[in-house]
Amino acid sequence: FRENEMLRFDIAPVCSNAYRFQAAMSFTLAALYLFTPYRWVAFILAAGGVLRGFVSPHKCLSYRLFASLTSGLGWAKKVNAGAKMFADKIAAVAGLAMGVSWLLGSSFGMLPASAILVFAFLDLTTGFCAACWAYAAWYRLRVSHE
Repeated sequence: FRENEMLRFDIAPVCSNAYRFQAAMSFTLAALYLFTPYRWVAFILAAGGVLRGFVSPHKCLSYRLFASLTSGLGWAKKVNAGAKMFADKIAAVAGLAMGVSWLLGSSFGMLPASAILVFAFLDLTTGFCAACWAYAAWYRLRVSHE
């Protein structure tokens, strides 16, 4: 294992502050899911997660808008895309679980929605990305076992 194996060099770096705005979007979507009858918003969360996590953050209109905004305000802070894309993959799975749960008439979707609400709020207010931390911890754990 080499440290740079966890980094994504095939995708241009992303702006961590733009991702804080994405966290605000995730928080809003989770709150709508949890506290309104508009549970279909889960599919917006899932679609954004799929696009940013499995394709490229740079193809996502909301990320591009937030990156332009933070750049214009002088808040651009570029980081490797790997950990942020991992966080987006988790959002995709959570959003899909929420949406399917809603379609099946199950309350299971409340669990991932609550997790998204809490962790997106944490990222938005402090800049701490729990999924990014988990991504790095996973690779550190792999190094200690090799």
